[in-house]
Amino acid sequence: MSFIFNADNYDAVIFDLDGSLVDSMWMWKSIDTEYLAELGYEVPSDLQLEIEGLSFYDTADYFKKRFNINNTLEEIGDKWNKMAWDKYTNEVPLKKGVKKFLELCFDKGIKFGIASSNSKELIEQVLKSRGVDCFFSTIKSGSEGYASKPSPELYLAAARDLEVDPERCLVFEDITQGIMAGKNAGMTVIAVDDEYSAYQEKEKRDLADHYICDYDELIEMGAVGV
Repeated sequence: MSFIFNADNYDAVIFDLDGSLVDSMWMWKSIDTEYLAELGYEVPSDLQLEIEGLSFYDTADYFKKRFNINNTLEEIGDKWNKMAWDKYTNEVPLKKGVKKFLELCFDKGIKFGIASSNSKELIEQVLKSRGVDCFFSTIKSGSEGYASKPSPELYLAAARDLEVDPERCLVFEDITQGIMAGKNAGMTVIAVDDEYSAYQEKEKRDLADHYICDYDELIEMGAVGV
């Protein structure tokens, strides 16, 4: 696919979080395994596909119904937050090249937002722990009641907060449901390579406007200046 990215063509960049901005999908697989083991279940082979793109509380609702969990959705979410907190604080890294990309775009006056299915508490914690929270003007979370991706609600809400037209927004996403959400919002979408969505690579390439293995590619092509 022919694609020329120039940061001057955009007023805002909106990131998905897990698998797009930070390398964390491995962690959620580990948490699923541990959480279900406590309930006496093994992780079903279709679980990742079933919950892909769901908001934080839609995922909790799915778990509650599928695994007959007596806890409330809030209790399930609180448990996941506690299990993930230490990993987000100490173990989850930024995607390769992303901090330099943020710095270069920020110097050009580009605004930044997050549109993630994750809980707001965890989003804020990992951004702070990785030292990039200062770049982001808005965070839109699936725990705030927005429809799950591929609905464009999260992305459109972020654009409104940033006071930017959707067509002037660039989105980074790692899964097909998220790519469709960005496209449904009328935004340009760059798909990000991630080990845990490798099985979707062809579909991701077909759906997105461009595909990158890491953010250094955009820096090296001179898209944001060096």
